[in-house]
Amino acid sequence: MRYLWPALRGALGVALACCGQSAFGDPTFEDRSSALPDHIYDGDWTHFVGGGVAVFDCNGDALPDIFAAGGANPAKLIINDGNFLFTDARLAHLTAVTGAYPIDINADGHTDLFVMRAGTNVVLKGHGDCTFSDATTDWGIPTDDAWTTAFTAWWDGDGHPTLAIGNYVDRTDPDGPFEACDDNAIFWPTDTGYTAQTLSPGFCALSILAANDARGLPTLRLSNDRHYYVKDGYEQMWDITEGRFLDETDGWDTVSLWGMGIASRDLTGDGLDEVMLTSMGDQLLQIAGANGHYTPAPYEIGTYAQRPHVGDDGRPSTGWHAEFGDIDNDGRVDLFIAKGNVDQMPGMATRDPNNLLMQAANATFVEAAATAGVATTDRSRGAALADFDQDGRLDLIVVNRRAPLELYRNTTQNTGNWLWVSLHQTGGNRDAIGATIHIETPQGMQSIQNVIGGGHAGGQILPRHFGLGMADTATIVIVWPDGTQSRHAADANQTLRINRPQDEN
Repeated sequence: MRYLWPALRGALGVALACCGQSAFGDPTFEDRSSALPDHIYDGDWTHFVGGGVAVFDCNGDALPDIFAAGGANPAKLIINDGNFLFTDARLAHLTAVTGAYPIDINADGHTDLFVMRAGTNVVLKGHGDCTFSDATTDWGIPTDDAWTTAFTAWWDGDGHPTLAIGNYVDRTDPDGPFEACDDNAIFWPTDTGYTAQTLSPGFCALSILAANDARGLPTLRLSNDRHYYVKDGYEQMWDITEGRFLDETDGWDTVSLWGMGIASRDLTGDGLDEVMLTSMGDQLLQIAGANGHYTPAPYEIGTYAQRPHVGDDGRPSTGWHAEFGDIDNDGRVDLFIAKGNVDQMPGMATRDPNNLLMQAANATFVEAAATAGVATTDRSRGAALADFDQDGRLDLIVVNRRAPLELYRNTTQNTGNWLWVSLHQTGGNRDAIGATIHIETPQGMQSIQNVIGGGHAGGQILPRHFGLGMADTATIVIVWPDGTQSRHAADANQTLRINRPQDEN
């Protein structure tokens, strides 16, 4: 891969070959927020965090639909009617929602929702027509009254998924809230439902992601909020196969920060995901090394984004949802970070613009949110990059605390070619969660792990997006969840559904 920071070339031992290409347009977005129904994420201190959004197709028309947390207000399901027209679906009254993740739990081909709450979590069964029913009890999902703020899932075979739940402060602790982080939990599938395993210690997780780590092994990464664990806490990695937390002997160095969100994507073309951890202050990008270790990115890369980039508020920023995506389809992955004060924390910036960090040809990131038109200063929380109008460009939705939803249409001119890839297989894991998609073009190699989790309080199940730059064809290599591989050729500028070849025999 040609994109690598000079300071890391020797350390990672990657040979670089630069490819020339035409100039692409600067990113621009059109504010289409008025197309959405009224909705605000609001509430008391239990909703200072959260505010996630789930994006998925709930009726099979290939248009991304929206489920937005409401906090003290009811959560809202918003149907995409096409051409940036949206309908309020008036889902059943469900409050105290911090966020949600789409997932097909019962393998019926219809996307369900795991809805996180400050209180009893709810699993909504999708019926394929944007209607849902409460399946929490029917599917044997364990419940309690915890304050859930993080979720991820994976499959250990052909049955039902394993679910991991991240809980925040234990509201029943009389000595809290400081140093009162609740335990987390893993829900293991059984023949009759699920059984819960306590995952302790918990350090107030605000994001969890099950994915292959720098060792190439399946691992739970937990990003934790130092504000409430105060001391003796840290970021955590839990080896799924061995069932234990990693430590320095595994190459997992102790890192403590005000962890808010996780974004994961291979930036160097070596097949290993780099990881962005949002926080109050620095946004920490960790580079995956061939030795299985992570190294902090050099400051010069431009991703730390520790202070507002517009206005005169020089106090540190607060990062929440982060998401990688190729905004201009030039073949280089860019980064969006939702920013906003927790509420009125005096030591942090109160007018804190969101970041749109565009990756340049030299693999550094350049701030473009203000000129692109997405540098709003509301208290942003959750967000998603998705193609709401099916034109091949990633649009943007943002959830704000105590302010309306924001929706932006990507109007960038002179963009490159693109490809959407959707994976399908038979059995319990119909969406092939745990697979890795590799894209090969003359410009280099890209890869995406097909996962559920990460972000801040929300995620998406949609075809995976790749910018191809000037390439008009690509070779796709899929590493399926069971380790088998398949190879496919594709023309650019299409959504490609790939069925696992073994299922077609």
